[in-house]
Amino acid sequence: MKSKNALPILFLVMFLVYIGFGIIIPVLPFYAEQLGATPTELGWLMAVYSLMQLLFAPMWGRISDRIGRKPVMVFGIIGLILSFFMMAVSTNLLMLFAARIIGGFLTSANMPTTMAYVADITTPENRGKGMGIIGAAIGLGFVFGPAIGGVFSKTSLSLPFYIAGISSIITLLLVIILLKESSTEESRREHSEQNTSLWKSFSGVQTILYILQLFISLSLAGLEATFAYFAAKRAGMDSTQMGYVFMIMGVAQAIIQGGLMGRLTKKYGEGIVIQGGIIVSAVGFATILLVDNFTTAAIYLTIFGIGNGVIRPCVSSLLTKTSTFGHGSATGLLSSFDSLGRIVGPPLGGWMFSLAIGLPYISGTIISILAFILYQIYRLKAKKLETV
Repeated sequence: MKSKNALPILFLVMFLVYIGFGIIIPVLPFYAEQLGATPTELGWLMAVYSLMQLLFAPMWGRISDRIGRKPVMVFGIIGLILSFFMMAVSTNLLMLFAARIIGGFLTSANMPTTMAYVADITTPENRGKGMGIIGAAIGLGFVFGPAIGGVFSKTSLSLPFYIAGISSIITLLLVIILLKESSTEESRREHSEQNTSLWKSFSGVQTILYILQLFISLSLAGLEATFAYFAAKRAGMDSTQMGYVFMIMGVAQAIIQGGLMGRLTKKYGEGIVIQGGIIVSAVGFATILLVDNFTTAAIYLTIFGIGNGVIRPCVSSLLTKTSTFGHGSATGLLSSFDSLGRIVGPPLGGWMFSLAIGLPYISGTIISILAFILYQIYRLKAKKLETV
């Protein structure tokens, strides 16, 4: 199935999915605190969701190879609905943890299955564009979601969770009514007959791409966890200004991913774009150390965001082009490595910040350089395999 008709629907679906996530971001810490959570318990509440994603994304990706993308996406969005409404009616911390665990388990199906769907419906030369469009949808969801959550939280801290749940019901109806199955019966039968482990995709030269994504995710999560404190100390910025800075970065990312990714990957290939993205994000990390006011914060963080934003879609595209174990298995495992970076990154970044406030960004620059070197190793190994 090589059709562009499904891409606008997928864009809308992922936009709504991540609006839901974004809505609860600014509210969850205060909501948990209202239910008696300590800062440590809040940290676990955030981490347990990523842990579920880490453990179960490869499983859902593999299942989507065997039974189809649409039913797995439906399961994932039902997970969103359940988790949002469970959080909305939570009267104690245990219920909140249960909602996060159930939500993490089921919603870990969404990202790998959507990326696999894109791989199913795009030709190899247009795959980077397709992955970029999904990246843009996610970015815009995170731009508008927190603003919506912030507005409705003034009425009640539980109201944003109901809003996110209703948004997810609309998303579910869109998937059921408008989205057609993208995988073929032949491919599903073929993958059902394969007796391979969940981690079979983590082999050969592709292993390097998964580790590269882990590095990128690790450095990004460390920045997200510490930048508000850094900007407050260096430039005296408050939470409202921080919201504007991240909004500017998100819009810039969405423009690049949705508008330029296709042209860049078609003209230069995913490899060049990945290398360029790593270099730009490294420059962004380094210049963040020079932040001294709102304008410089917006400029330097946007430089980082533009570079970082093109890497994941291109890595997804490369993996689905070269994987022999199914698009879902490849994207599921990639989501797992991304989640691992999001689990380790915040506490690691926080610890570095406690040693020296610029250390997370110095280490981010170093990690970016290591990621660039990793890609060179991948490129050389892949080229060697082509000549064998």
